[in-house]
Amino acid sequence: MPDKVIIHRSQCNSATQTFDGVDLMGERLANEVLSVVEQRRGVKKISIVAHSLGGLVARYAIGRLYECSNRTKCSIGNNREQVECLEGLIAGLKPMNFITFASPHLGSSGNKQLPFLCGLHFLERRASETAHLIVGRTGKHLFLTDSDDGRRPLLLQMVQDHDDIKFRSGLRSFKRRVAYANANFDRILLTDEISTVSFDC
Repeated sequence: MPDKVIIHRSQCNSATQTFDGVDLMGERLANEVLSVVEQRRGVKKISIVAHSLGGLVARYAIGRLYECSNRTKCSIGNNREQVECLEGLIAGLKPMNFITFASPHLGSSGNKQLPFLCGLHFLERRASETAHLIVGRTGKHLFLTDSDDGRRPLLLQMVQDHDDIKFRSGLRSFKRRVAYANANFDRILLTDEISTVSFDC
């Protein structure tokens, strides 16, 4: 089995490159994935595992790497509604598992979202206003203060498909999608920020 599994740990977003913003890191990751797939032509399936900010970067990258292969009808939800679901490939590979650990999929804006600020409103307000000074564009993305050119913040854009990038379809294409969150003792992110009740695509 080990000779049939390739594990690749991304190298393209390290140190201060993590300040460049979720979109630029996602583009770099997408290019790195394409490079690995090109070098390993026998690969047929892909799973992605990401931690913390890496979960957002991976979501961006799969939106860029998504290719529609066909359209089908499927039913989802308790009301069993028929909806059109896209089946697709990620970098030409069959998507299997998309797993994130402690990723702030909803951003960090809101009351008591950063436990180390002790729930003090004036600190939370200052954090969202000044995050970009410390962690660059990534801070703006995380605090949803990046309304560039009058567009919605990037993390809000990443909940739907667009003409040039398919965030929702890319995520939906994975056979299994799991977002793990720490229930206790996460000193950086609040459980409400990194967990959801339903991960419905």
